Amino acid sequence: MLENGEHFFEGVEKLLEIWFEESSNSENDLRNISRSDWENVLSNVNCEIISTSKNDAIDAFVLSESSMFVSKRRWILKTCGTTTPLKCLSLLLKLAEDNGFEVVADLFYSRKNFTRPEAQITPHQGFTEEVTYLDSIFPNGRSYCLGSMNLECWYLYTFSRSDIKISPQHITDEKGIDSDPDQTIEILMQDLDPETMSIFYKNKFDNANGATVKSGIDTILPSMHIDDFLFDPCGYSMNGINNKGEYMTIHITPENQFSYVSFETNVALSNYRKLINQVINTFKPGKFIVTIFANKCSLAYETMKELEVEYSKGSHWKRTDMQCCNFPSYNLLFAQYSFNEKNGDNL
Repeated sequence: MLENGEHFFEGVEKLLEIWFEESSNSENDLRNISRSDWENVLSNVNCEIISTSKNDAIDAFVLSESSMFVSKRRWILKTCGTTTPLKCLSLLLKLAEDNGFEVVADLFYSRKNFTRPEAQITPHQGFTEEVTYLDSIFPNGRSYCLGSMNLECWYLYTFSRSDIKISPQHITDEKGIDSDPDQTIEILMQDLDPETMSIFYKNKFDNANGATVKSGIDTILPSMHIDDFLFDPCGYSMNGINNKGEYMTIHITPENQFSYVSFETNVALSNYRKLINQVINTFKPGKFIVTIFANKCSLAYETMKELEVEYSKGSHWKRTDMQCCNFPSYNLLFAQYSFNEKNGDNL
């Protein structure tokens, strides 16, 4: 709620991902951290756990503001609204150390530009402030801005422990894991179709499953076990996990004045174009951003090359911006699209 009484909710999330260096004790596991400890961590963020789902590879938490994922040595926190995820870092790092993970191998913090940055709380009132806070913990971190700083952009902060000694027989990628395929795709959508967004109101469905099925969310990645929640009076969150340890998460702010939907997954696909098309055809945004992280041996690397090529004149979407970053062991693609009424339905 803003000072003048106007209702507003910031759908744009802050995404924090940390990989810890492998512990010498194979029994050590971040999933051993208790729920009460996680609740203490999240109290620093100003959010709480709503529900959980888990399998042998990953634990997933639906939060009052988005999601958290925990695997053996990777932790992901994605929160919207006026949450303060960076403020939980000290406690998170202590808990990790207590559970045998003393060294952060890699850290990634990212977010799109806020719709109402003035409503945010320290240390999230600007990217410069966030960078200063992160630098106080990770002195060798690096910050980036992709897109147009005065229009739509996406901020990224990375830290990688550069002094890890690696033998030629044990080459690891940027996220500190054996050089297996690794990838993450985010689709950040705004100006959503009002009819589609009406599905995610409590006066339309009594439970989240009804909204999940009606919208077609359950068909996007059918192998996922879904844990979903419909907020009152409106709003929706879901986590999906599969037995490979892959996840997907969707968060929806449906109000017409500031509608926002985010989709994220690390599922390994040979081509993401079909997935992107399915997501945007499900939610029908007026504009959206795609970001893809992929290491060199990921099948997604080919998708990144495809997206670098301008689409045909028949495309439903006009690419308004695209940038690529080449890091030591993975690549990042940022692409922005806006609605083109004259043409067809897909990328």
